[in-house]
Amino acid sequence: MMSSRLVEIPVSVTPTDAIRAIREIGEHNNWKMRRLEEAKMVNRWAIVMPISKMARVLGITVEDGEAKGFSMRVWSHTPGSAGKITKVSFEIPIEIDGEIWIKILNQWVSRFERCPWKWSFGERSMIGYFQPEFYKSRSQLKKEGIDITKWDMKSDF
Repeated sequence: MMSSRLVEIPVSVTPTDAIRAIREIGEHNNWKMRRLEEAKMVNRWAIVMPISKMARVLGITVEDGEAKGFSMRVWSHTPGSAGKITKVSFEIPIEIDGEIWIKILNQWVSRFERCPWKWSFGERSMIGYFQPEFYKSRSQLKKEGIDITKWDMKSDF
């Protein structure tokens, strides 16, 4: 069994866009991949008490290639009364942690039409303007090696 670490990041992109981006990277690098469909328990706050419900989780795991053992899971849930937050969870094997992981993450971030760590004023207002997920997104991506001060959409790998 491989040793790995788990990184969970809230993002402003949709779950299907997040999965599509990692699938395109895998296809470009000729990785053998397998699709995952799971469920995850999430909490939603209704006035003063949490309500638990199941969220559908989409994922991809790499079975062969440079990133063998790498997997990504993504789900979306409503933390308050309205609006959805997408969360992405990366399982990074120790063997690819470092330069390979930073390369994969930079390619993944560059595949989106919008900045994955920024929400519009309307989105933030609907979800809850002071939700901690907005700050966590920026800080987690910065900690993982993404330059959050600038963002360029790049179509090439």
